[in-house]
Amino acid sequence: MAIPSAPLVAVLGCLYLCSAVLAARELGDDDAAMAARHERWMAQYGRVYKDAAEKARRFEVFKANVAFIESFNGGGGRKFWLGVNQFADLTNYEFRATNTNKGFIPSTVRVPTGFRYENVSIDALPATVDWRTKGAVTPIKDQGQCGCCWAFSAVAAMEGIVKLSTGKLISLSEQELVDCDVHGEDQGCEGGLMDDAFKFIVNNGGLTTESNYPYTAADGKCKGGSGSAAATIKGYEDVPANDEAALMKAVASQPVSVAVDGGDMTFQFYSGGVMSGSCGTDLDHGIVAIGYGTAGDGTKYWLLKNSWGTTWGENGFLRMEKDISDKRGMCGLAMEPSYPTA
Repeated sequence: MAIPSAPLVAVLGCLYLCSAVLAARELGDDDAAMAARHERWMAQYGRVYKDAAEKARRFEVFKANVAFIESFNGGGGRKFWLGVNQFADLTNYEFRATNTNKGFIPSTVRVPTGFRYENVSIDALPATVDWRTKGAVTPIKDQGQCGCCWAFSAVAAMEGIVKLSTGKLISLSEQELVDCDVHGEDQGCEGGLMDDAFKFIVNNGGLTTESNYPYTAADGKCKGGSGSAAATIKGYEDVPANDEAALMKAVASQPVSVAVDGGDMTFQFYSGGVMSGSCGTDLDHGIVAIGYGTAGDGTKYWLLKNSWGTTWGENGFLRMEKDISDKRGMCGLAMEPSYPTA
């Protein structure tokens, strides 16, 4: 076997070294590009870290989440897609633990109520409903780091029925519920239940406006509504559990509060399309069903309003697959629906 000459060994060594340097430089360029992307993301969402170590740790989380999002979106055959949003520097474990996603406390005992839409014929319902087009939905709000999704869900449902019964769309105060409703399961930023919120609103004689009692994203001392109520409800009713047909009857008539399991990574980074596939049913987040319809590919969906600002989902809204085989509904949305009555 011939032994390579010294010049040849030197050339081969140089080629190996050069390729290694180029690979390292390429990796460095990728990291630099990702670091720049992280900086832009920080600026967009006003994120500031306490020190360089925390920033370095958050950058690694951000990078891993971006990789997950891009891998998911590149998988093909999806009915929905993900995006880099305000939660991109949180691990899914951290996201699940935040008050943003931990504000709904499931009901231990649901007292039977009437269901006024029981005898409505499914065949008589419109094929598509979107309460936004009827002026019954206020703009997307943002609960921030306060675990009061229950208040936002109850208020949005109330805003809808008030519009339908009075002709006036009034943005009502979630903060009044956060500060003043401390009975039952409702504990301000520590969580609550929409049914208990409806009970409080009835006993309180209604709610004041958002402008009169602004949202602070924190627990505060009750100001007693800061004036007279701007709107009232008479009561509330529960939709029969685990029955999407019953839920459809209710949503065709008014916006309805629903609870979902919002802890999956696909929910954390949802950006658009009809959410479908596997999903948990450990209810932890309150939102509002404001319609339903059918996507271009024939997939039936629920249209929902969230309270995480306009940078999440479809400008703050969400579509989830409708009429799935699991009676509990996508992410459990058919498990505990309810609505206020006027």
